[in-house]
Amino acid sequence: MDLDTPMGMAPMLGTARTGATILCCNCGSPIDGTSSAGAMCYDCIKLTVDISKTIPREAHIQFCRDCDRWLMPPNTWVVYVVGTQQCKDCAKSYTANVWRASVQVRQKVPHKRTFLLLEQLILKHQAHRDTINIKEEKGGIDFYFAHRNQAEAFLSFLKSVIPIFVKDSRQLISQDNHTGDKSYKFNYSVEIVPICRDDLVALPLKLARSIGNITPLVLCHRIGTSVNLLDPNTLQTAEISSDVFWRAPFQPLAGTPDLVEFIVMDVEPTNVRKGKWVLSEVQVARAADLGVNDHTYFTRTHLGNLLHAGDSVLGYMLSGTNFNSSALDAIENSRAFGSTIPDVILVKKHYPNRRKNRKRNWKLKRMAKDEGELLPKAADQEKMEAEYEMFLRDVEEDEELRAALALYKNTKKKQQDADAMSIAETEMTGVDDGPRINMDELLDDFDELGIHDE
Repeated sequence: MDLDTPMGMAPMLGTARTGATILCCNCGSPIDGTSSAGAMCYDCIKLTVDISKTIPREAHIQFCRDCDRWLMPPNTWVVYVVGTQQCKDCAKSYTANVWRASVQVRQKVPHKRTFLLLEQLILKHQAHRDTINIKEEKGGIDFYFAHRNQAEAFLSFLKSVIPIFVKDSRQLISQDNHTGDKSYKFNYSVEIVPICRDDLVALPLKLARSIGNITPLVLCHRIGTSVNLLDPNTLQTAEISSDVFWRAPFQPLAGTPDLVEFIVMDVEPTNVRKGKWVLSEVQVARAADLGVNDHTYFTRTHLGNLLHAGDSVLGYMLSGTNFNSSALDAIENSRAFGSTIPDVILVKKHYPNRRKNRKRNWKLKRMAKDEGELLPKAADQEKMEAEYEMFLRDVEEDEELRAALALYKNTKKKQQDADAMSIAETEMTGVDDGPRINMDELLDDFDELGIHDE
């Protein structure tokens, strides 16, 4: 024991000398007492000491109203250019007539037939009355609303007429730091089922079994709140709801651009009927093969009440066609049709003698849309006119479709005269064998909000 060590104290071996620790005079946190910061911790110093207090936050500049120059002290006058620019937050918050909700409707198909039908349904029910702008975009249409609830009401209408899938998002445009109030813009992205009327559909086998064990190769005969399917070989029908479709979406096997014209050689009706359809066995030949070869095809069709020998009919040519579809391959391997898939599936009666620029005694309303930068080119305009003419023909041929739309009398004097001449020419020459719409089915009123005649 070291004699110099005071009594009662043990030697502290192997310990290092440390600095003194004190408590912050403001918050009581322990701090190093040897630092030059005094008796306050670093966080308290930041809260209580302003190191920028000597920096001026305001400046006064002198302006001469006579010569529009600015004083640069002490006695120099210069020309300053003062520019004004609105910040992004103010631009979002205070722009006049700004929209607060938009509904972007899209469909991934190469034509506008579904949008033409949707346009007529919107016009009939005045679902667009709250829009502040309607803008045509690539692949669809955008609808703009001043309030969110108006956009949600429009979404409810869309869900009641077509099968859709909706995604929503919102963007903050302003915030009040004092009250906590926030202002948003809401965007609803709507995608329509990519299956259209008269499309040929190859169903996944599991889905076909779950909707009534229908044959997997079917036609889409109607688009409503769900996709309505028809088996032309048995007249069996089924529906695919929007929720069921979007769980495992798929594309149609073929569409109206793939339709081929056939000539009916013989028709044998059966006793199987369902509504307006009559199951029949028909023999057809491709119109392009007449005079070239004698190939004919036997098939079953739901059009037995419409077809007669010598009529033209549009259908899908399956024999010798490569669709490059895994769903069709699965159908072939499963032998859902017995041994083979039909060579031809007929879709609808065709009227080859119908005049292209036919004068009609009826017309449809069109919705006023802002085309923006999407002004159609000459080729696009021709395509749009052809699609609209095809839609008009569908309206003439399908009584069920007409019942869902609003058709109006064409009251223009020139149009009436031209229509009368057209009827007279048809009676004399036998040309233009297309169906016509009775005047009793047409409406007189032609004055509604935001629309114009076409």
